Amino acid sequence: MQHCAIVGAGAAGVSAALAMRSHGYEGRLTLIDRDPHPPYERPPLSKPAGRTLRPIVALDRFAELGIELRLGVGVDDVDPVSRTVRLGADSLRVDALLLSTGVAARRLAVPGSGRSHVLVLRDASDAEALADRFASGGPLVVVGAGFIGLELAALARELGLDVTVVEVGARPLHALDERIGLRTLELHRDRGVRFALGRTVQRIEADAVVLDDRARIPAATVVVGVGVSPRLELARSIGVTTDDQGIVVDAHGRTDVPWVYAAGDVASQPHPHLVGGPGRIEHWDVALKHGAAVGATMAGHPTAFTEPPYVWSDQFGLTFQMVGRPGPADEFVLRRDSTSESYLGFWLRDEVVVAVCGLDRPREVGAARRLLGLSAARADLVGDGLPLRDLLKKVRTT
Repeated sequence: MQHCAIVGAGAAGVSAALAMRSHGYEGRLTLIDRDPHPPYERPPLSKPAGRTLRPIVALDRFAELGIELRLGVGVDDVDPVSRTVRLGADSLRVDALLLSTGVAARRLAVPGSGRSHVLVLRDASDAEALADRFASGGPLVVVGAGFIGLELAALARELGLDVTVVEVGARPLHALDERIGLRTLELHRDRGVRFALGRTVQRIEADAVVLDDRARIPAATVVVGVGVSPRLELARSIGVTTDDQGIVVDAHGRTDVPWVYAAGDVASQPHPHLVGGPGRIEHWDVALKHGAAVGATMAGHPTAFTEPPYVWSDQFGLTFQMVGRPGPADEFVLRRDSTSESYLGFWLRDEVVVAVCGLDRPREVGAARRLLGLSAARADLVGDGLPLRDLLKKVRTT
């Protein structure tokens, strides 16, 4: 009997296992993860209910499908000659291997970064530790104004904590358009979040964070959200090619080692919405869909993931959504009726809509995503006099 092992029971790994079964794979299927918890959704970890883990699928579903879970155990190494996966004292002989090992949170390389009150958020144990720290009160210093940092800052403020966000850039979400960053800044400042922009952390003390300008910010807890690094150790030990983005795969998730595949956040994948070549797309929805595509391929039904990437972020009861992947040279246009708490925007590349985003406008984002790949006049996108439904009809008939 054929045996496939999947290392990493996150969104991509679980989705791949389910897809393999749904596409007729009848061999042995083992899902391995160092995390002892049954596979759970990661996005809710930064939400108020983060301590209650939400399963990706019901636990009994794995048994129904004959998917063996090996949780709380890490992979020590893989022998590429015998195709043996070693798990402590145990070992598994496999015919195919899927690496969905994900990413690890980056740490600060400054004095004091290893103190017990300096935390990151990647898994259930991190969320548990953060919940305990938040329950004990502030002040809180968040390092990094990306989505994770901002979500945690918003959660802490809603719990009544004193919050300061330290960001090396001139505004939050600096990878996106300046107007989005400034509206996000206003949203948080209006609710009491303080910002130290254009600053870096020099050291972390027992009760404070010291910045590069010698400013000292009181801190009972420090949360670091300064990006992630792909977990590549296992892939490299097997001899799989990696690049500065992750594990190099083709459009179907295949690596250059014929029996090894990769999916999810760790994969450096070609995708029609990526500008400048293959790369990682670190979003939950993408991990689910990429995992499903790679799982189908492994079951004998080659499938490519080509859908526009989708990401969302909840802050102060408002949901930011983005569909598509804008490039640095794309033009961003914002609807005239936009405010710091509600807006809709579009990215254009040679007059073609390549991405849309919105805050607190789920229906409009849902309609606007149908404009992706179509040419649209800038005036129509900016103006608020033409409903999106009518705009879509106009674009499709021109």
